[in-house]
Amino acid sequence: MDDPELVEFATKLFGLARTGQTDALTAYVDAGVPADLTNEAGDSLLMLAAYHGRPETVRALLDRGADPGRANDRGQTPLAGAVFKKEPEVVRALLDAGADPRAGAPSAADTARMFGHDDFLGWFGA
Repeated sequence: MDDPELVEFATKLFGLARTGQTDALTAYVDAGVPADLTNEAGDSLLMLAAYHGRPETVRALLDRGADPGRANDRGQTPLAGAVFKKEPEVVRALLDAGADPRAGAPSAADTARMFGHDDFLGWFGA
C-alpha cells in the first residue's frame, strides 16, 4: 500500500480488532470492508481479535463471514492464537464456527499440548 490514507485507515481497523471495539469495526465491515482483511503479516481482523481475547468481536466477525481457519503468513490460525493466550470464550466461538484444531503450524491442538492446556485438548477430542 502506497497510499498513506489507506495505510492509516487499515491500521485503524486492525487497532479496532485488537482492542475489541466491536461496534465500530463491524460498522466498517457492514459498509464493505472485507471480514477477512489481512495486514502485512497475513494476520486477519479475526486473528487479532482472537489473539487479544475479544470474544464479542470474534463472534461478530464470524457472523459476517470471517474464515475461522484462515492462517497468517507463519501458518498460525486464530484458534491456535486463542489457545496460546488461554482464551476459552474465543476458543469456543471459533470451534462453534468450524475452526479445525488440527490445522496450522503449530496447530491449536499442538499448542494446547505444548502449554499444558488439557482443558482445550478435551474440547478438541484429543
